[in-house]
Amino acid sequence: MLDYLKKPNIMARQTGPLKYKGNIGGVRHFKIKGLKGSFAGMAGGASAEQIKTAPEFKRTRENMNEFAGCAAAGKSVRVGLSSLMQTMSDSRLTGRLTAIMKKINLEDQSEARGQRAILISEQTQYLKGLVFNKSVNFNSMFTGSVRMTPTASRTGVNAIISYNLSTNINAPVGATHFRIVLAVSAISDFIYNADTKMYEPANPDINEKSAVNYMAEIPLGGSGSISTNVDCILPSSITALTDDTSLIACVGIEFFQQVSGNYYLLSSGNALKIVDIF
Repeated sequence: MLDYLKKPNIMARQTGPLKYKGNIGGVRHFKIKGLKGSFAGMAGGASAEQIKTAPEFKRTRENMNEFAGCAAAGKSVRVGLSSLMQTMSDSRLTGRLTAIMKKINLEDQSEARGQRAILISEQTQYLKGLVFNKSVNFNSMFTGSVRMTPTASRTGVNAIISYNLSTNINAPVGATHFRIVLAVSAISDFIYNADTKMYEPANPDINEKSAVNYMAEIPLGGSGSISTNVDCILPSSITALTDDTSLIACVGIEFFQQVSGNYYLLSSGNALKIVDIF
């Protein structure tokens, strides 16, 4: 996508306060996203103005448009489930979600390059099964069964969760209790707006609306089978989902250590996955 950055040729890090546009003596100074300070390298490549306007960078502009749209769609997944992200996601989730949205984006054959829609409602298979932390996969912490059925209006799910206490829960060291978490979040398709030149949710009023259902803590070390039937429903103000909006249905597990009657969430073992999208 960034044709002009194929060979960055970084020479040095700038430590002084000198600021200018262009280059001096064939050396240019620039920022790198995610790194502090300024960097120096040999001048070359296209300017920002060339990338925005020059005909030879048309493909680059198309790619940049769609990448920004995919990033926005991926962010909506994270925002909708934000209450669980701190303890149940890894640092690379943002990149993985953007990559998934790009796969969905490439499926659209109705719009021109640079404006292809991100039709999540038509390509739900790409998000199904996503684990939010690749180092702590939900499937390795919980090996029971989870069956989810959407409500008629797709505003929530009914889940039947079945497991054996002695064989289906793999708790981290120090844990005394665990609990199952259900979460649902609405995600809209994203469409390119030619007026704003940005990708926007097709249904912004419903996009990112969510609900989380925390079940009671259960002590570890017991035996026997448990089957739980539980619902997780979006806020009552949402009566139905439109065709251009999908419902992400997730299940997670959290581990605790009980001390003097209080439950303390552990920093390890907590996991979340997308079971289905309706």
